[in-house]
Amino acid sequence: MSDDQPKRRTAARRTSARTSAPVSRARKRPRAKQAAGNPTRIEILKSAAGAFRRLGFHGATVEEIAAVLGMKKGNLYYYFKTKEEILFACHQYSLDRLLEVLEKVEQDDRPPDQKLRQLIVAFVHTILDDLHGTALFLDLEALTAAHLRQAVARRDEFDRGVRRVIQQGVDWGTFAPHVDPKLVSFALLGAVNWIPRWYNPSGPSSSQEIADRFAEYLVAGLRWSLERAEFAGPFMRLFKTLPARTGGRTSRASSEVEPLQTRAQI
Repeated sequence: MSDDQPKRRTAARRTSARTSAPVSRARKRPRAKQAAGNPTRIEILKSAAGAFRRLGFHGATVEEIAAVLGMKKGNLYYYFKTKEEILFACHQYSLDRLLEVLEKVEQDDRPPDQKLRQLIVAFVHTILDDLHGTALFLDLEALTAAHLRQAVARRDEFDRGVRRVIQQGVDWGTFAPHVDPKLVSFALLGAVNWIPRWYNPSGPSSSQEIADRFAEYLVAGLRWSLERAEFAGPFMRLFKTLPARTGGRTSRASSEVEPLQTRAQI
């Protein structure tokens, strides 16, 4: 009887190996299929951003976001619990990109006008390309109080960085001396952030062309040079003639030439 025990144990091991191997393979197959079939979080954000651009946050549904990716609504909730959480992730993703660019720009030793141009181009591409036309600073009211505080804090961080670059341009004499960095930053961010409202991806202008033109126009409006006064046209030339018409005395109107020009540039 003792001689049969080793044989029985060997046979039991072989039977166990044959029955356990298929179970192990069966468990691996669903995981491999799930990893290959489900999109990444970034793909979900891009799909959601496109839906938000077309329909607005309140008009877009989770079903529509999932359908673009060939997903079911329940699968999408594996990544995000609510639609508001998707919107918050869109803001975080965009701000991550912009703050990375800002950090690199401020560490660079290039002239301030080139730094500002790089920031504008990066901002346009983040809105139009990275997240398919989602306005970065809009739909904030749809966020929860906690998410809103985080998004606003990081948005303000980027705003302060843009102001620093503009102020550097004023200090260097690259930008007009009366430029207000705060107002210019508001105007710049507002102008770029409004692009998704009218941008058509199938239109004649590419995102690169729009980025280059916006950067050219916005930066050129801040540069300080004698040519800028001539570029202002007949209105500015009228103010130049006022001292001569008042017998060489500086009139109140002529003393306001530079502030008026600054406002026109902003």
